[in-house]
Amino acid sequence: MKNKKTSKRRGRLLDSAALQEVQKLLEDMPRRKDLLIEALHLIQDKYNYLPAKHLVALAHEFKLAPAEVYEVATFYHHFNVVKENEIPPLPLTVRVCESLTCEMFGAKELHSAIQQGLKDKVQIQKVPCVGRCQHAPVAVVGMNPQNQASLETVKTAVNNKNSQPTIPDYVTFSNYQKSGGYKLYQDCLSAKHDVDSIITELKISGLRGLGGAGFPAGNKWEIVRNFPAPRLLAVNIDEGEPGTFKDRHYLESDPHRFLEGALIAAWAVGITEIYIYLRDEYAAGREILLQEINNLKSAFPELSVKIQLRRGAGAYICGEESAMIESIEGKRGIPRLRPPYVAEIGLFGRPTLEHNMETLHWIRDILEKGADSFSAHGRRGRNGLRSFSVSGRVQNPGVHLAPAGISVLELIEEYCGGMLPGHEFYGYFPGGASGGMLPASLGNLALDFDTLQEYGSFIGSAAVIVFSDQDSARDLALNAMRFFEHESCGQCTPCRVGTAKAVPLMQEKKWNQALLEELSQTMEDASICGLGQAAPNPLRTLMKYFSQEV
Repeated sequence: MKNKKTSKRRGRLLDSAALQEVQKLLEDMPRRKDLLIEALHLIQDKYNYLPAKHLVALAHEFKLAPAEVYEVATFYHHFNVVKENEIPPLPLTVRVCESLTCEMFGAKELHSAIQQGLKDKVQIQKVPCVGRCQHAPVAVVGMNPQNQASLETVKTAVNNKNSQPTIPDYVTFSNYQKSGGYKLYQDCLSAKHDVDSIITELKISGLRGLGGAGFPAGNKWEIVRNFPAPRLLAVNIDEGEPGTFKDRHYLESDPHRFLEGALIAAWAVGITEIYIYLRDEYAAGREILLQEINNLKSAFPELSVKIQLRRGAGAYICGEESAMIESIEGKRGIPRLRPPYVAEIGLFGRPTLEHNMETLHWIRDILEKGADSFSAHGRRGRNGLRSFSVSGRVQNPGVHLAPAGISVLELIEEYCGGMLPGHEFYGYFPGGASGGMLPASLGNLALDFDTLQEYGSFIGSAAVIVFSDQDSARDLALNAMRFFEHESCGQCTPCRVGTAKAVPLMQEKKWNQALLEELSQTMEDASICGLGQAAPNPLRTLMKYFSQEV
């Protein structure tokens, strides 16, 4: 007679010590699914990784299956899940940006130097753009960015255990209020303004979404307002597009300007709750917002709109509005199929007004000074102002506020002090990695919405990366494709497989251009969201305008 096999209990057993540690970290945090990522951050911040036994304990606390917690934790790049039989990482992590501008300024050499000089002291990672392109190359020690980084500056930060962000000088609540801040919002609450006139003024101004899509702001308010309450507002500060750092610039200098814009939008559209989604790389911005939102709540105890701050976890895809909404809900940042659109069925299934932070930044100026104050600017028949994140081979990189319709040649000469000595203008990315590459011969085109599409490019978030005759357009296109391969959420085959197939094809000495075009067309036609649809832009524009390199 055969012995019956002894049954074994499946799954991981709950570790009582880990459960107590998780409970202590969570304290009074509600055990809701939408707070799962916030809870994961608390554990990651404590240990610099996510121990498997703590994930089981977290699942127990949130009444979720461990698989649900695990799939979220492993989706985001900033979460480091360590199994029970694996060796935990070193307590401190140094992240070296390897995206476009940083690679142009020696990121590969910087990473090699840090690898040699600090390999036994810290965990070292290559990471995508960290939103500080004007300071390339950049390394981040813990949460402390090192601008124009070198082995010496990184080593000093590590030895001094300087891993926390430095908070820059910015306009605090009291100073913002002294300059007339929140008076407009209070006037709205006291019926000195009516909603229809406010929305009309926004329409006249021509203000469009400044995160990349460019949808007219006033129209968006009107659309969401017409859907049944309760309605929500999601503010997107997850600017992960390589070359983009304008939102960080405004957040770290004048945070209340966008907060007042958000409150005015909430009043006009009839919104009860505001969710601010901030990319995890912006640790200084997070400290600023935590402090200033508390100051705002203390100054206006009768504030009827709730403001929630949510922290991203390293996923470029969450810059897409529906993926961001999934992340706010505590899930993987997977883009939704549309329709329905988020204006009708968005965050928690409610009508949702989604805005880029900079769009809200301009609300107060436009409404106080009048629509003409914004629309009067512009060149080549365009109206308005644009904040350009300019990096690369220019003398004065940074955020430059310039008229809509300006050309890159004018931007370089009038705002950036010209090209670096010894560098001749060769080409540019007008809208970050996804905006494609254009040659110097097209340097007179208007940098604005609806202008560059016929050239296979677009302005997007106005991340202008300038490269010179000392750079390889081919290497930059390959860098961009590697970025898209790394950041694909994996939901759809054309994007997941297409980006992975494109990289080795682009590494070939001579490109199979017909095959790359066929692959590009498939990605453009069949990908669910803009990541896969735009990923072919750098390789296509390279073949079109820099054919001598392929």
